[in-house]
Amino acid sequence: MSQLPSEIFKAYDIRGVVNKSLTADVVRRIGHSLGSLAIEQGQTAIAVGRDGRLSGPELAGALMDGICAAGVDAIDVGCVPTPVTYFAAYELGCHSCVSVTGSHNPPDYNGLKMVIGGTTLALEAIQDLKRRAESGNLKHGQGRHTSADVLGAYVEKIVGDVKLARPIKIVMDCGNGVAGAIAPELFKRLGCEIVPLYCEVDGNFPNHHPDPSKPENLADVIRALKETDAEIGIAFDGDGDRLGVVTKDGEIIYPDRQLMLFAADVLSRVPGGLIIYDVKCTRLLAPWIKQHGGVPLMWNTGHALVKAKLKETGAPLAGEMSGHTFFKERWYGFDDGLYTGARLLEILSRAADGNPVLKNLPNSPSTPELNIKMAEGEPFTLIDKLKAEGKFEGAEQIITIDGVRVEYTDGFGLARPSNTTPVVVLRFEADNNVALERIQTDFRQALSAVWPGIQLPF
Repeated sequence: MSQLPSEIFKAYDIRGVVNKSLTADVVRRIGHSLGSLAIEQGQTAIAVGRDGRLSGPELAGALMDGICAAGVDAIDVGCVPTPVTYFAAYELGCHSCVSVTGSHNPPDYNGLKMVIGGTTLALEAIQDLKRRAESGNLKHGQGRHTSADVLGAYVEKIVGDVKLARPIKIVMDCGNGVAGAIAPELFKRLGCEIVPLYCEVDGNFPNHHPDPSKPENLADVIRALKETDAEIGIAFDGDGDRLGVVTKDGEIIYPDRQLMLFAADVLSRVPGGLIIYDVKCTRLLAPWIKQHGGVPLMWNTGHALVKAKLKETGAPLAGEMSGHTFFKERWYGFDDGLYTGARLLEILSRAADGNPVLKNLPNSPSTPELNIKMAEGEPFTLIDKLKAEGKFEGAEQIITIDGVRVEYTDGFGLARPSNTTPVVVLRFEADNNVALERIQTDFRQALSAVWPGIQLPF
C-alpha cells in the first residue's frame, strides 16, 4: 500500500489542504482504517457529519465508502455542527462518529475529528490509523450506508435542559460556519431575540474567518452591540464547538473567565467537583474554583486530551483557553459551543442585566496568545531545550506537563509547542503591567539563550 501524507495526521485530529494532502482517496483509506479499528473494538456503525465547507460532501462520501468497505455501517447525519455529530453517537446508540471539518482553518482545508467506542482518537491512536492503512491491516466487508436526522432531537434535548429566567436579546455571529444552520432556531426556542450576523452557511467564509478566539473576528459583534439594544454578543467557530463572548461595551470575555462563571454554577450543584482547565488559562482560575468549593486541575491543551482526562476523572466540567468547554454535568462531556452558549445565557438571565455578572469576574493584565513561527519539528526541540536549560529568575514554580509554564508570585509566562501547526505558543499574565513586562523580559532572555537569533513577537 502507498504511503499517506504524514503532515495531515495531527495530535487531536486529521487536517490538511483539500486535493493536495487531503484527497478523496486518502480520506477513503482513512475511513477503511477507522472501520477496521471499530470492528476490533466491537463497534458496528459510525455516524458521519460534516461542516459547511465546499469539500464536505465529497470527502464525507469517500469516508463513508471506506467505513463500509471494512464491513461497518456508515450513518450520514448530514451538514451539522461537530457537537451534533458527537450527539448523534449517543442518540443513535452507535458510540462512534466522525465529523468532517476543517474547524477554524482557511476554506481550502478540511479534516476529521474521530470518536470510536466513546473515545476521541488522539496522539498515537491517530498515528496507528496511518500505519494500519499503509500496512493493509484492514477488515473487509459490506457495511450499509444509511442516513439519520438528529438535529430535531438535539434542539429538543437542549430546550428541555436549559431554562432562561427571562428573555435576552443577543447578537449572534456564526461566521458563515455550520452553526448558522441551527443556532438561530435553537436560541429563539430558548427565548432569545436575535440580531443575526453571517448565519448563512457558506464554505467560502466571505465575511471574516470563523475563529472567535481572535479579537479581530469579533469586531462585527462589537459594532452590532453598539448599534442595537442587544444585551450580549456570542460567536461560534467554523464547526460550532467553540464559543466567543462579548459584553455590551465591547469587552471580550475570554474562555478562561467564562469557565469561572460555569465553575461557580456547576459547583453550586456538585460541591467538591473537579474542574479541569488547560495550561493556557489564567492563574486566577484555581483560587476561584477553590473559593467556590471545587478542586482545580491544570491539564494539557487539546480537546481530545481534555476529554480523555474528563472521562478518566469523572469531572463535571472542563475548559480550554481556545474556547472548547466540556459540560459533563447535565450534558455529555463533549465540547459544544451551542450548548455552552445556552448555559451562559441561562446564568446571565438570572440577573436583571447579564453584563455586570461577566464584567465582575476576576481579571488581570495579560497578553493574547502569541506565536513564534518555526520550521516543522523545531517548536518541540526548542521547548525541550527550554525545559533542560532555561533560567527563570525569581520563579516560584515551573510546570512542564505541556510546554514550560513558569509561575511567579505575581504572574506567569507560558511557552508550549502547538500540536497542530509549527509554532510555539506564548502567553503572559501578571498582577500589573510592570510585572507583565518583567516576566516577558525573563522569557526573552531564556528563549534567546537556548535558541540564539530567535525572532520573538513580544
